[in-house]
Amino acid sequence: MDLFADQEAEQRRNAMPLAARMRPRSLTEFVGQQHFLGEGKLLRRLVAARRLTSAIFYGPPGTGKTTLAKLLAAETGGALRELSAVTSGVKELRELLTWAANEQRRGAVRPIVFVDEIHRFNRAQQDALLPDVENGVVSLIGATTSNPFFAVNGALLSRSQIFQFEPLSETELAKLLTRALNDPERGLGQRKMQLNDDALEFLAKAAEGDARKALNVLEVAALSTAEGSVLTVAVLGDSMQRKTIQYDGTGDAHYDAASALIKSVRGSDPDAALYWLARMLEAGEDIRFLCRRLSILASEDIGNADPQALVMAAAATQTCEFIGLPECQLTLSQLVTYLALAEKSNAATTAIAAARDDVRTGELLPVPRHLRDRHYAGARILGHGDGYVYAHEGADGIVEQDYLGVARTYYQPSPRGWEADAGARLAARRDKLERPPTDG
Repeated sequence: MDLFADQEAEQRRNAMPLAARMRPRSLTEFVGQQHFLGEGKLLRRLVAARRLTSAIFYGPPGTGKTTLAKLLAAETGGALRELSAVTSGVKELRELLTWAANEQRRGAVRPIVFVDEIHRFNRAQQDALLPDVENGVVSLIGATTSNPFFAVNGALLSRSQIFQFEPLSETELAKLLTRALNDPERGLGQRKMQLNDDALEFLAKAAEGDARKALNVLEVAALSTAEGSVLTVAVLGDSMQRKTIQYDGTGDAHYDAASALIKSVRGSDPDAALYWLARMLEAGEDIRFLCRRLSILASEDIGNADPQALVMAAAATQTCEFIGLPECQLTLSQLVTYLALAEKSNAATTAIAAARDDVRTGELLPVPRHLRDRHYAGARILGHGDGYVYAHEGADGIVEQDYLGVARTYYQPSPRGWEADAGARLAARRDKLERPPTDG
């Protein structure tokens, strides 16, 4: 019976994907995340002291979140139960917490409940975890690819340590790939495949920090090639599926890419701006969102240094609506490069912010009598409009007239582009009216 059981176990192991077979069996085999798992780092200290608290593992796929949870259970001696937030509800969750409470009552080491994709639990489901987490009945480890500060209840976050997983480096991936290629028990060692330096570097780079992706490509390449073959760059490239870009239209990837795009344009780097634009287009970003953000930038960061920028943004928005993808990528490319190379000024942005702050916090100014509306019959009796001077009567379109009642300066043109000329005209107007600018 034992022989048959061993054979059955070996068959199941061999049927597992390479990435599953090569999961590390101890913390010493675990690769990556040394910023919190290295010697002397927080998580390593907690494991050594057997004081594992609840934790949220946050990071991209293939960086070891599930694997590390299993290793922590093995290291601390706590029983581990897993739950997927995608397929489980409150009923399954309560059953798991009942099991954990029973484990604690019989004196076992604090059990670990691992909830994969914890951000998929709704508020009620997350709240159900709170009492047992707070009372120390369980050590909760929640794994998520979404920013936990947006996706996980604040009460649960405050009771958990947050560990952010980073993509594995090319060096770390190369180490994993070499181990898998040579391991005769769990890896591909029995096939005696070879991987030259160029191919190893190619795959470590192409996997973009995802260990699972790197091992899957290696397995496909090895199994589709004769034993003892050399795995070349061409073979690995052919074994790799079209790149899937991890991108949530309402999550971190969306907002981070948008932030990088806007900051690249603001910094006048068209090449960086084009990369982030391409990244968002490849991920299926909403074209209207891109047009809105670029239109805002045209006023916020360029303004009157180049008034044509806003015209370009409006025209691009209309054009994108009219022609759609894929052709409108050309329009967006034209707009992004124009905005990136345009003269920059945030003078209009700071001006309206200062004026609104003055309105909110300062004394409200009455409209001067000579500027008040006088189109109705009784206005003249009230003296509205008395003393108003029509600006076009001035030789240069400027007349000596107060339009506010007090001295205020909100708009301070930059010395760039069209705004530099506008600033000179504004200075001449102030000189003529003998109203020196103030600090508002």
